[in-house]
Amino acid sequence: MLILTNGRFHTVDRAQPLATAVAIKDGKFLAVGDAEDVMRHRTPEAQVIDLNGRTVIPGLNDSHLHLIRGGLNYNLELRWEGVPSLADALRMLKEQALRTPSPQWVRVVGGWNEFQFAEKRMPTLDEINAAAPDTPVFVLHLYDRALLNRAALRQVGYTKDTPNPPGGEIQRDASGNPTGMLIARPNAMILYATLAKGPKLPLDQQINSTRQFMRELNRLGITSAIDAGGGFQNYPEDYSVVEQLAAQDQLTIRIAYNLFTQNKGQELQDFEKWTAMVSPGQGSDFYRHNGAGEMLVFSAADFEDFLEPRPDLPETMEAELEKVVRHLVGKRWPFRLHATYDESISRMLDVFEKVDRDIPFNGLHWMFDHAETISPRNIDRVKALGGGIAIQHRMAFQGEYFVERYGAQAAKATPPVKRMLENGVPVGAGTDATRVASYNPWTALYWLVSGRTVGGLRLYDAGSKLDRDTALELWTAGSAWFSNEQGKKGRIQEGMLADLSVLSADFFSVDEEAIKSIESVLTVVGGKVVYGAAEFTPLAPPPLPVLPDWSPVNKVPGHYRAVAPAAARSLAHQCSGPCAVHSHAHDVARRSKVPVSDYSGFWGAFGCSCFAF
Repeated sequence: MLILTNGRFHTVDRAQPLATAVAIKDGKFLAVGDAEDVMRHRTPEAQVIDLNGRTVIPGLNDSHLHLIRGGLNYNLELRWEGVPSLADALRMLKEQALRTPSPQWVRVVGGWNEFQFAEKRMPTLDEINAAAPDTPVFVLHLYDRALLNRAALRQVGYTKDTPNPPGGEIQRDASGNPTGMLIARPNAMILYATLAKGPKLPLDQQINSTRQFMRELNRLGITSAIDAGGGFQNYPEDYSVVEQLAAQDQLTIRIAYNLFTQNKGQELQDFEKWTAMVSPGQGSDFYRHNGAGEMLVFSAADFEDFLEPRPDLPETMEAELEKVVRHLVGKRWPFRLHATYDESISRMLDVFEKVDRDIPFNGLHWMFDHAETISPRNIDRVKALGGGIAIQHRMAFQGEYFVERYGAQAAKATPPVKRMLENGVPVGAGTDATRVASYNPWTALYWLVSGRTVGGLRLYDAGSKLDRDTALELWTAGSAWFSNEQGKKGRIQEGMLADLSVLSADFFSVDEEAIKSIESVLTVVGGKVVYGAAEFTPLAPPPLPVLPDWSPVNKVPGHYRAVAPAAARSLAHQCSGPCAVHSHAHDVARRSKVPVSDYSGFWGAFGCSCFAF
């Protein structure tokens, strides 16, 4: 038995929203209330932990995370999330290049954009080549481009004679030679196919990498995730590591996994094979199958590259999607589908409604992922079919580009979360990490609450932002619906799975900017301590050495720690008028008609005298 006392428990239970103590037995909450009530359940062998008045929340549940693929590669990747300047990012890149042995690459894959940098620009190819002249470097920027240094170009074999692949461009110089810039036009296949050419870790290090990634998620308060599959993530081959960890009781994140088709033109055959192999819900509370998607057919993929015009899905989409959805509904398989634009969602819903007339969905859980521009009419259609919508903080990383293309007014409800909730549609929150947005849930919660991007641009007004209680519910009980576990987890409530996080700061009272720096100091999954820091460090499991020893995780174990205010001021670029550091931002503001003052949340932190707010 585990008893936690002297805490400020935000239970996400409307019948009992607050408590000061809990008792946990056999992996579930036995009692929730005050210390007097809870201590009645104390047994001689019970472990009692004083939480010192800290805030406690249910364990966070990411409803859309590429955890399995991310875990296999975590120890290979250098992270730039939160890095305050491009100069810092390039220094980190150079240091890691010196540490990385041949033939391995340095990979910066997701969780950053140029608007977070003081310089407000991307690195140049010359800068990347100077930082790493000999070690291959691959830097992924959102869904739109990747930068490869000369060493990486040699490794992947791109030459003057290499043709552009379908949907992608290999940028070339005046002589026709590749420059190192790969551009997604209109989809990201060229980016991911190139990344897949890099060396993989051996099996023992993939196991270590997955465990390190789970520990990192635990450090941020995550206790559950739904894995949304992914390109080049084959079933069952690429699931063997997480299945081994599940069999050995070494998972510290509860994982519900979806299956993502890998074969263009043979999508139905993939799902026919898989529906004969595994059933939804098969597994345990720690590792269980969750259905199909987020890719159901390749023709239905509308990537959110806001640097490019909205893609029109091919005319074959409806017929191809219908075959797969008919099969899945007939087999009672839940499914999810990647959809960014309302125009795509309209056509997809036409297919779903047609199938429903012949094979009723009848309570089957299905969902759209992302849905940034979904219309009120289509929200109503989702509700009528019993679907849900999983939303992510992709706009926190791509909001500037969306505003530049579509305008600030169009961005004010992207996605329209409040309208979804008002209509009674199940909504769960997540990150879509690791290749575009960050896996850090507090970056996502900051976006929901503040309405700002990671670069400080204000996207949403008061009518679109969420209060902190609602945002937390989407990250806990709300996400449980998407794995058919509503009523089982997501709340601190008697009888539910005992997953919780004790926070480094009070999410409900700190300044909005401070939300981004919150971490967990004690994470409990199923009544077992899986992570501890600060005064709870002695309770934590012993640290696991990082393999290989040259891994970026040994130097940069997680997102970049925020600098103290005094240090931030020392980084500020002081001047008497609009400065070169922010010239790009001025240009974006001018072209998108967004007031420069809407960036005050970012630039104010650096104390720059360019702007009088």
